[in-house]
Amino acid sequence: MAPRTDSQTLATMSDASNESSIDPIFHILRLIPFSFLRPPRLRLKLPSFTLPSPMTVFALILLTYFLVISGFVYDVIVEPPGIGSTQDPNTGAIRPVVFMSGRVNGQYIIEGLSSGFMFVMGGIGIIMLDLALDKNRAKSVKASYATAGVTSIVIGYVMSMLFIRIKIPGYLH
Repeated sequence: MAPRTDSQTLATMSDASNESSIDPIFHILRLIPFSFLRPPRLRLKLPSFTLPSPMTVFALILLTYFLVISGFVYDVIVEPPGIGSTQDPNTGAIRPVVFMSGRVNGQYIIEGLSSGFMFVMGGIGIIMLDLALDKNRAKSVKASYATAGVTSIVIGYVMSMLFIRIKIPGYLH
């Protein structure tokens, strides 16, 4: 008799393990329910998913960027107030305060949202500058994109520097 090859041995072992088991309870549980029960014939369709449009993906990424930059996770964990208040030493009146001055590791909710908006505005300005370089657009549209882009970047930068000066007194003087 010729010796068996490895593939024949593996096929025999897998057939034996599939058809019979040493455990008689497993054998009973496998055969008895299917002697009087039939599995239903299901006609299931795979759901079809369509990819979102590029602008939807861009909007979701921009929203996520805004939430991360504005400190949304910090606001959820620490639960700071929306705005603060301070008492005017001369009149004794209570004044609202938007920036937590002198504390770099703390913020009010409005402070974080306004700072995040300025960063997003600067980023949108860079995107507008990129759109101004498109050769298929009219010259007036390109000029409008370039002007709006530069304006957005400048406003975002100047306001962010103003926020830093308010946040950290004596910074950049």
